[in-house]
Amino acid sequence: MAGRLTALLGDWNAPTSLDMSRYAYIWEFRVAPAHVADFERHYGANGTWTELFRRAPGYINTQLLHDNADPLRYVTIDNWTGIEAYRHFRVKFAQEYSELDRLCAGLITNEVALGEFSE
Repeated sequence: MAGRLTALLGDWNAPTSLDMSRYAYIWEFRVAPAHVADFERHYGANGTWTELFRRAPGYINTQLLHDNADPLRYVTIDNWTGIEAYRHFRVKFAQEYSELDRLCAGLITNEVALGEFSE
């Protein structure tokens, strides 16, 4: 598994031009109507996902934004000190990430990665 993640995410030990840049990734979620409260509990600023992220060096915070016009649409913004910190987290916590992803899969009807951003 770690080999596949390294191939996917790259060698997190290799220096890049983004090493000193703050890094964020943004996801859009459509939540199943019956699971809004559970979704907010898992994805919020003090939720299950942030508990996992906080175990990794370089994690800054998570913002959960709710669409005012669409009550079932949310966006998360996860902030890290740099892309390398995030890549290291994904390799080191690959199993825990997959388990939590499976646990939360029934809460949403759709998810889209909106992009990766740096300062």
